[in-house]
Amino acid sequence: MLINKNITDFVATTASNEPVPGGGSIAALSGALAAALAEMVANLTIGKKKYVEVESEMKGIVEALEVKRQELIELIDKDANSFDDVMKAFKLPKETDEEKAARTNAIQEGTKYAASVPLQTAKVAFSIMEYSKIVVEKGNTNAVTDGAVSAMMARTAVLSALMNVKINLGSIKDEKFVEDMTAEVNELEAAAIKTEGEILSLVKL
Repeated sequence: MLINKNITDFVATTASNEPVPGGGSIAALSGALAAALAEMVANLTIGKKKYVEVESEMKGIVEALEVKRQELIELIDKDANSFDDVMKAFKLPKETDEEKAARTNAIQEGTKYAASVPLQTAKVAFSIMEYSKIVVEKGNTNAVTDGAVSAMMARTAVLSALMNVKINLGSIKDEKFVEDMTAEVNELEAAAIKTEGEILSLVKL
C-alpha cells in the first residue's frame, strides 16, 4: 500500500518508472495535507483565551477534518488501484468475438471507475476549503498563512484530480456518463478557483 510508505520512499516511487502513484494519488495527498493544515490551525486556536468564543466551532472543525483527511489518505491507494484495474482489463484475451466484447466492456467499466475516483477526491478536497476559510477568518492569527496554504493545497487537489477525470472521460463511449460528469467537473473547477481567491483575499500580510 502506498499510504504505508514513508515520505522518502513515497516520493521515490512517484519519481520512478512505475505508473503509480500518479497525478490522481498526488491530488489525494494534496487534499489530505490541505485538511491537515486547516486542522492544525484549528488545534492552535483551541485552548487560547483570546479565541474562547470560537473554541466550540474549532473543535467541530477538527472532528470534521479528521474524517476528511482519512478519506483522502484512503483515496491515494484507491486511485492507484483503479488504474491497475484498467490495465488488467487491457490484458484480457481478445481471440474470439465474445472475448473481445468482454474485454471492451471491462475496459469501459474500469475507465468509468477510474474517472469516478478522482472526482470523489475533487469533491472531498473542495469541501475542505470551507474549513480553510473559517480558520483564516476566525482562527489563531499566528497561523493564518497555514490556513491560506490549506486553501491553496485544496484548490490544487481539486484541479489536479479533475484533470485526471478529464483524461479518462476521453476514453469513455457512454455519452450520457461523459456529459453528466463533464458538467460536474466544470462546476467544481470554477468553484475551487473562485473560493481560493475569496480565501486568499482575507489574508493581510
